[in-house]
Amino acid sequence: MLRRRTLIQATTAAAVLLAVPLAATAQSKPDVKIAIIASKTGPLEAYAKQTITGFQMGLEYATGGTMAVAGRKLVVIERDDQGKPDVGKAQLAAAYGDDKVDIAVGPTASPVALAMLTVAEEYKKILLVEPAVADSITGDKWNKYIFRTGRNSSQDAIANAVALDKPGNVIATLAQDNAFGRDGVKAFKNAIKKGRFAHEEFVPPATTDFTAAFQRLVDKMKDQPGRKIVWVIWAGGNSPFSKFAELELQKRFGIEMATGGNILPAMVAYKAYPGMEGALYYYFGIPKNPVNEWLVANHYSKFKSPPDFFTAGGMSAAIAVVEALKKTAGDTNTERLIKTMEGMSFQTPKGAMTFRKEDHQAMQDMYHFKIKADPAFAWGVPELVREIKASEMNVPILNKR
Repeated sequence: MLRRRTLIQATTAAAVLLAVPLAATAQSKPDVKIAIIASKTGPLEAYAKQTITGFQMGLEYATGGTMAVAGRKLVVIERDDQGKPDVGKAQLAAAYGDDKVDIAVGPTASPVALAMLTVAEEYKKILLVEPAVADSITGDKWNKYIFRTGRNSSQDAIANAVALDKPGNVIATLAQDNAFGRDGVKAFKNAIKKGRFAHEEFVPPATTDFTAAFQRLVDKMKDQPGRKIVWVIWAGGNSPFSKFAELELQKRFGIEMATGGNILPAMVAYKAYPGMEGALYYYFGIPKNPVNEWLVANHYSKFKSPPDFFTAGGMSAAIAVVEALKKTAGDTNTERLIKTMEGMSFQTPKGAMTFRKEDHQAMQDMYHFKIKADPAFAWGVPELVREIKASEMNVPILNKR
């Protein structure tokens, strides 16, 4: 009996000794904390919700449903910047300082992103920008902690120039008077080589009455020979598309409207412009690859609707984060992540993206489209004219590295 009790005690002691290193091993793999900062309230709320949905789906896809990398659980902390630069700056500081996040993703609006860049540099932590567009984010305001999966203004502009810049075309722009609009127009003007640029028109982002702006555009363009096109850069619900149709500018003056892509509710207005051309970042029916097939199928399954413009962007950002962590075996050391992500290629709903080493901008394909008014869809359907490969676009390096 004594020998049996001694054996049980010895076995128990051994189990305790074995449990100690196992517990220590488990504790040595803390969660990876990721902040996603977006305009969950404000005029870009719809964009932010799509980004967050896409990010969560991207983590699910890239981790095979485990929501972990190298034994480390991925924890996402959401913060609302309200579309305000000062709030975004404070939220990022709180995410790095209070939440102790390893990586931050966002924001939605370019002015907010520009306010956040110095915070990433101060805390020496990566900010993966998605979907803010302004060139200056990876241009003259950039620092080494900034990466971007979202397309930049130059990529938008160069792709649209491929679609619209033809000999004899007379081109003007209508854009929001902010970093998004001004960077976009600057890049677009620089990309126009064959047509003639006639006028640029900037209006406040909250504008709802576009009558005066359109009158100025008409005055500049109505007597011009050739095909006349107004390229519109707009974000938010108060778009100028309905007013353009109401004024019948194409019928009265031969002035056409052109634009890039947008979320599906905004593209309802495109249905009034069959044949309208432009270039876009994403439309669920265009890319043909396994990642997009997964996204479309699972989004329909979960939400009974197709994934939208910014859903794909959020997914791309999540895949980039997971791929980087896989390559570092779960190590979140910022310097190691930077070295890993520079030049890193990864698969997204758009196909392959690659972070350019010089400015950490993701090089990616774009899509030249023509709008079709299909009765089966509430929105104007962008039919693919051709894929504009990343290698075709001479996207300038604008930072001072």
